[in-house]
Amino acid sequence: MELIGKEYIENKIYTIRNLQVMIDKDLAELYQVETKVLNQAVKRNSNRFPDAFRFQLKEDEFNNLKSQSVTSSSSHGGRRYLPYVFTEQGVAMLSAVLKSETAVTASIQIMDAFVRMRHHINQNSLLQERLFVLESKQSINEKNFETIFKALDKAQPEPKHGIFFEGQIFDAYAFVAELIKSAKKSIILIDNYIDESVLTLLTKRSSRVKASIYTAKISKSLQLDIEKHNQQYPTVEVKSLKTSHDRFLIIDDTELYHIGASLKDLGKKWFAFSQMNSLCQTVLNQLNTSAS
Repeated sequence: MELIGKEYIENKIYTIRNLQVMIDKDLAELYQVETKVLNQAVKRNSNRFPDAFRFQLKEDEFNNLKSQSVTSSSSHGGRRYLPYVFTEQGVAMLSAVLKSETAVTASIQIMDAFVRMRHHINQNSLLQERLFVLESKQSINEKNFETIFKALDKAQPEPKHGIFFEGQIFDAYAFVAELIKSAKKSIILIDNYIDESVLTLLTKRSSRVKASIYTAKISKSLQLDIEKHNQQYPTVEVKSLKTSHDRFLIIDDTELYHIGASLKDLGKKWFAFSQMNSLCQTVLNQLNTSAS
């Protein structure tokens, strides 16, 4: 799936009940499924979508939404029922429910748009109001949410270890994205399951930062994805490594992170991460002797 324009996604994000949301029809378009199919998938997994994740618009809210955008007025008229909207957490959960590479890739790009909108909200003193809503409705995820975004906003050091639970797709993605952004010279990823969503994560590094991926099998499909990526973005080098089972991320040859899930599966199930800097040189030495 090609990267979607940033402005295009941001124009699909609206403010309703002091929340940033996206309409089911717009999400269906981005995920390349019919709106009916998207809502049916959500209905089959209703326990994963509380009101804080997804809710149906009221008549006045829908009318106000149409007044916000000419596109909305023309695109969502004539429906037999009022549309559903998804909050940031609902969008993150959708990729797990739809279970397609397109959904995962689209979700990552949409999450980036939500992050940018978050900073706009912060400038207008709305961020605290939104965090209050999240605190009241999402107490289970609140600690990880605040820790990660305070680190993003204040440039604080990342935690040295922790656990992400099922459904915390955006939290896990934001954590790894910030690690990648922190690199000054190099990034080394050891991961046996690579797809285009991982390449999208690596585009967040500085153009001056060298990136290398070590994986067990370099399929023709992966090789093609790498070639297409390298035509548009700073080069990512891929090498074969058949002796590693776990996933590791090495930043600037000094910081070593052990990550319990492949980057393409962040947040889909429980996984832990830990910082192991004292073993970084050991892993680098073993790479030099084991990788082809």
